[in-house]
Amino acid sequence: MDVYEAVTSRRAVRAFTDQEVPHEVLERVLKAAAWAPSGSNIQPWRIYVVTGQPLAELKKRTLDRLAAGDAWDDPEYQQYPAELKPLYAGRRSAFGAQRYGALGIERGDLEARQRAASGNWNAFGAPAALLCYLDRDMGSPQWADAGMYLQTVMLLLREEGLHSCPQMAWAKFHRSVAEAVAAPDGLVLFCGMSIGYEDASVTEPRTLRAPLDETVTFVDKCPDLH
Repeated sequence: MDVYEAVTSRRAVRAFTDQEVPHEVLERVLKAAAWAPSGSNIQPWRIYVVTGQPLAELKKRTLDRLAAGDAWDDPEYQQYPAELKPLYAGRRSAFGAQRYGALGIERGDLEARQRAASGNWNAFGAPAALLCYLDRDMGSPQWADAGMYLQTVMLLLREEGLHSCPQMAWAKFHRSVAEAVAAPDGLVLFCGMSIGYEDASVTEPRTLRAPLDETVTFVDKCPDLH
């Protein structure tokens, strides 16, 4: 698989088979992903990979809390700005309409939307989950470094015939996750990532991307400043 194919075939898969992901494959991916760039090479990510019984226990903890109606844990970072500009709010709304529309869920059916969202905390059936932490004193540039690392992981997973789904949803239950992986208090959970083999019997429409001219400006001559 070439790089272009890895990039364009990567997507957030929300239905996995229970086929085990070999440990040596995960280790190979994460060893290679360590070459992702980071400012001054500080490599700020702290990664936990959970499989087998520990993952089953983590899923049970979070799903039990969800079923009991427990409130989400106090957020440790703001996932989205309080007021998204119309351009970004429109893209977010279009994603929600496509995602839930494909499941036959009406816009106003909040209960059905919550049921669909609960799949996050079952890792969408995946047999492996990656949890990405950073030290609490890290700043925005280091969080950006973590994003580049995670993208590198996801592309390498495609080379191995695997799929993934990055999920900030795990941060909603960060206390339960920290207990499950024994994460030190000095770390903050950024996101999780479900990893496994796609369940090809479940189909969802591909989320579209904005036209290039909405996000990219080519500057190929000096601007007229007069």
